[in-house]
Amino acid sequence: MKFQGTERYIATDDLRMAVNAAVALERPLLIKGEPGTGKTMLAEEVALALGKRLIQWHIKSTTKAQQGLYEYDAVSRLRDSQLGDGKVHDIANYIKKGKLWEAFDSEEQVVLLIDEVDKADIEFPNDLLVELDRMEFFVYETCETIKAKHRPIIIITSNNEKELPDAFLRRCFFHFITFPDRDTMREIVDVHHPNITQELVQEALEVFFDVRAIPGLKKKPSTSELIDWLKLLMADDIPDEILKERDHTKAIPPLYGALLKNEQDVHLLERLAFMHRRESR
Repeated sequence: MKFQGTERYIATDDLRMAVNAAVALERPLLIKGEPGTGKTMLAEEVALALGKRLIQWHIKSTTKAQQGLYEYDAVSRLRDSQLGDGKVHDIANYIKKGKLWEAFDSEEQVVLLIDEVDKADIEFPNDLLVELDRMEFFVYETCETIKAKHRPIIIITSNNEKELPDAFLRRCFFHFITFPDRDTMREIVDVHHPNITQELVQEALEVFFDVRAIPGLKKKPSTSELIDWLKLLMADDIPDEILKERDHTKAIPPLYGALLKNEQDVHLLERLAFMHRRESR
């Protein structure tokens, strides 16, 4: 079965090709792109479309590769030994399985999402090379080797905020999600807001792409933020006419808090509006 997208996820031809190529090659699929372009949602929809269980490993700045394999709770074992608990004699009682172990141990093939891998330190991807290559790892405390019963479909996401090691990149099939064009964005909007008027969509997209095109913007609004903004516009019954006004002296769009997420960008738009007002005098 090949991934063709779902009712909830508009996948471009090149993205569908990348997913299916990674599955065929049995290599991790590394997805890069701006925040809010649907990288995490892709893994959810691939699992749904292929009928696979999804295991999610969300990476933080403090995450270590070892945590994806297992963690040995020596502190709890020491405490239990002091209390005379009989389970201390079986060290397996103090080993917590990680997400990789869970995926390897599954009786059926699963989709494993390693989300935002670039949040961790540079050694994190390198520390997973052997496990991703061989689909196995060794548990030193119990002297057992854990081998994958079925090779999981691995999807790794990155916000492209940090360079990843070459050795890690060589093991992945890479795809960069480009920001959707207007036609694709309209399809995405239709999926999330099927009852929205096309006039509102047209005017909102004009404002949205105009804002993204402003030079010097610290954080450009993303796809997910457009979806949230449209939801607010519909909830507040904002008329199309307000969006149609291309008055550059009023550069801040209505309900701008859904699109602009820091004060520098708000001040930038306010300065542009001020400059246009001076020029129009």
